Amino acid sequence: MTDEGDRSPPAPLVVDLTGPRPPALADVRRRTVTSLPALSDDKVDDVLLVVTELVSNAYDHGDRALELRVGGSRQLVRIEVDDESPDMPVLGRSSIGRYRGHGLLMVENLCKDWGVARGTAHKTVWAVLTRD
Repeated sequence: MTDEGDRSPPAPLVVDLTGPRPPALADVRRRTVTSLPALSDDKVDDVLLVVTELVSNAYDHGDRALELRVGGSRQLVRIEVDDESPDMPVLGRSSIGRYRGHGLLMVENLCKDWGVARGTAHKTVWAVLTRD
């Protein structure tokens, strides 16, 4: 008999974003949900909002979206999205009448932490949420 505490976290989800067409966000969201068992509905919604925002930003502001990774531990969910843009994301300011620039504010409010790691040929925007 295997104790629940002895189980290792599931293998991370990896989605290639480099195809001739971007994957449908609905498909990315569906795959994300199935890769993260045992989350409350509220936490699933938070994870899906962050995934949607980071993937959308990679296509909207990155030179070329590369890859999404979702994984974590028993306590945390980590989301990473790679793109080829050298430009750093900008935390916008929410204001009445503006229709853009709110996404990273939402990520900042939902996540325990988020940031950017620069590589030699790409950058990774990452976010960490708690599972509880």
